[in-house]
Amino acid sequence: MGDQLVRAISEDGFVKAAAVSTRHLTERARQIHRTLPVVTAALGRALAAGSIMGSAMKEDGASLTLQIRGGGPVGTVLVVSDNAGNVRGSVGNPAVDLPLRPDGKLDVGGAVGHEGTLTVIRDLHMKEPYLGSVALLSGEIAEDLAAYFAESEQVPTVCALGVLLDRDQSVLAAGGYLIQLLPGAPEDIITRVEQGVYAAGPVTAFLCKNPDPEALLLAALPEFRMEILERSPVEYRCDCSRRRMEAALIALGKEELGRVLREQGEAELSCQFCGSVQRFTGEDLTALLRDMGA
Repeated sequence: MGDQLVRAISEDGFVKAAAVSTRHLTERARQIHRTLPVVTAALGRALAAGSIMGSAMKEDGASLTLQIRGGGPVGTVLVVSDNAGNVRGSVGNPAVDLPLRPDGKLDVGGAVGHEGTLTVIRDLHMKEPYLGSVALLSGEIAEDLAAYFAESEQVPTVCALGVLLDRDQSVLAAGGYLIQLLPGAPEDIITRVEQGVYAAGPVTAFLCKNPDPEALLLAALPEFRMEILERSPVEYRCDCSRRRMEAALIALGKEELGRVLREQGEAELSCQFCGSVQRFTGEDLTALLRDMGA
């Protein structure tokens, strides 16, 4: 089964939820960035979260950016999602290697750090993008996202994310879910949600046995009759192109681009998300400067 995302709402209208399985796209990210295990786990969690959050935007061409700066050795974790839940991501330092936590799990919080911020940027192609930011609680990402929704959007939220690796460091399972209470929900609803989530257990343990995100969602919400609203494939997708890289060179301005031409004679740009490389010869740079009126 390829990576999938499902969205659902309870029949009583009090709970909305989404779940995603992301093993393949997380493995693609690992291969592109050559991440070590704890970084794969951090980036994989962020990719799953970005996919769920991005797919909630229905405006054509909308995008969501999730930026985590925790002050840890991994540096900035950056994920961009389109409105279909397709994602791409990068990390500041893919080669971080930390000891396991006392419970034997990867120390994602230690790699990400918790002395910083989680920022969400929604670009709906309006005059200004919507930006919300909260202080990190743990750097474990799921807990930080729940805090973001509670503080920035006043939406009670339960979030679970996970990445499980094989002995060769490849991805065995990855994904997560986001469960939110809708306005008017009775006070006991959150307790019922939390009880179901606790009983369902870790995300990756479930996805290893059954990679279907719909089954994961139903397992986490056994107290509710859920109506599946949408099911769609998701993937690691980068929209970089030579034209976009040309635009990046033009953004340097005439003076800086002219200096690059004089000192280097050419330019080589690589995409931070997929690693693709575009080479611009001296003739290419001269043509760009000419188009800029230089």
